[in-house]
Amino acid sequence: MTRRAGIVTSLLLALALVAAACGDSGGSPGGALADGTTADATAGTGSDGTTADGTTGTTAAAPDLAPLIGLDLEFITDDIPRPTGIMTAPGSDYLYFVDQLGTVRVFDTDFNNLPDRFINIRDIVKMGGIEQGLLGMAFHPDFASNGRFFVYYTDADGSRTLAEYGMLSMEPPIADTSTARILFVRPQPTTEPRHYGGMLKFGPDGYLWVSVGDGARASVNGQNPDNIFGTILRIDVDSGDPYGVPPDNPFVNGGGLPEVWAYGLRNPWRFDLDPVDGLIYIADVGQERIEEVNVVSMTQGGYNFGWDILEASRCFRESGCDRTGLTDPIVEYTHDEGCSITGGVVYRGDAMPELNGHYFYADWCNGWVRSFRHIDGAATQTEDWTQDLFNAGQVQAFGFDSTGEMYIGNHEGLIYKVVPVRADS
Repeated sequence: MTRRAGIVTSLLLALALVAAACGDSGGSPGGALADGTTADATAGTGSDGTTADGTTGTTAAAPDLAPLIGLDLEFITDDIPRPTGIMTAPGSDYLYFVDQLGTVRVFDTDFNNLPDRFINIRDIVKMGGIEQGLLGMAFHPDFASNGRFFVYYTDADGSRTLAEYGMLSMEPPIADTSTARILFVRPQPTTEPRHYGGMLKFGPDGYLWVSVGDGARASVNGQNPDNIFGTILRIDVDSGDPYGVPPDNPFVNGGGLPEVWAYGLRNPWRFDLDPVDGLIYIADVGQERIEEVNVVSMTQGGYNFGWDILEASRCFRESGCDRTGLTDPIVEYTHDEGCSITGGVVYRGDAMPELNGHYFYADWCNGWVRSFRHIDGAATQTEDWTQDLFNAGQVQAFGFDSTGEMYIGNHEGLIYKVVPVRADS
């Protein structure tokens, strides 16, 4: 039996069983996935903001849909060299594509490329390797009124740089490069142009979260929260000079830099913040043997993810290592399956309600795409979408449009929208 045929059989059986159990009581059944588990197909919220699966969110109830039998890729463009970000701005339907060379392009809702680039800073961005360049961008939550956004890039000296910009025009959206304000510059601690991290995202708390790689100097930086390398930072860009520190950050009273929220990471290339479940998903690129995904609550902080005592859950430098105080990943895979994880996003759109809450991620080397759903501290409903998304290639970035639908960008510069395949299509 083929994978899609198996999904169809499981879905139809699950739908029949749920319909029989529910009778005339109403409600939409969940869709069974390939592993026989059931994903939530009704993410509608009640008066208290609670969804059908007990989480909190605002996703509307799903309409009656034909069974989901797989996923497909809808081609958008082939002109985004080495994409590192796919996103929208608050209050806007425009789609922004960040490329590693140093530009950001804007597409409208009909996927027309606007003639003016949103920003072009190639003259100050260094691209001395596959890990350098314009690595991240995030719009301020009040961008529609204040026009502020932030970028993370490697400068002419190879230093990781966090900068703020303003706008020249909101319609069409064009940045004003003369407004650049540097929040920090940190020289690379080695001569190797590797392990920069670079993801930026604003959380539901209004603070800017930043991933920073260890600078290819694990023995010094891996277990040292007194510098920014190998960490997740959480900063307040609306106070302080050049920024403030949230008062509930874990090290505000000592034990590490006050802006450090978590440490013990090697190269957290991408992360995602899911406001529905209040979780951060951190994909950390491994070294010798193992890639990993860490999933923890956004409300606590102070986590130590173990590098370089551990590589994922394996003792790295010596057997029988001391694991006291270390947080293990929720998902890991060995280099028999891939070699470099590309962290993704938690899907919360309406087109595929069966996959509500699934975290999608990829391997840059082997070109596969997988997903899982986090429930009670475990990865469940695991799926391998490689057969469906075989054209995805070397995935560098995941992102969303303003409706919450998911996109994938690969190293070759191709951007695709991920779309459902249903039994009646």
